[in-house]
Amino acid sequence: MIVRTLGEVAGTERDVAGDGWRSRRLLLRADGLGFSLHDTVVETGTDLELAYLNHLEACYCTAGAAEITDLATGTTFAIRPGTVYALDAHDRHRLRVTDELRLVCVFNPALAGAETHDEAGGFPAVE
Repeated sequence: MIVRTLGEVAGTERDVAGDGWRSRRLLLRADGLGFSLHDTVVETGTDLELAYLNHLEACYCTAGAAEITDLATGTTFAIRPGTVYALDAHDRHRLRVTDELRLVCVFNPALAGAETHDEAGGFPAVE
């Protein structure tokens, strides 16, 4: 059984930040579950274009507001507390945050630890 608190992760190598975002990675590849689980905060005004070519991702919004645009179709969706979005086809997307966003994110395969977005807007492949 794994029991871990956000407080235990904050300020460690599992606490990773990038341009406008902070991801506290509660579960990682080394935990052996096949997925990683992250508490992610994205700052107001952040505008990210992303595509996770090596991972599938699902995000559940617990606070804040944003819009996500599927760049293949141009369709835009509102993200509010209680909304989940899943990037089930390695979707290239744009996330625009209008009120500091808090997400619970799941990645499959699991992230190893300190990955940050590469030039394509994703994370490197799992070895």
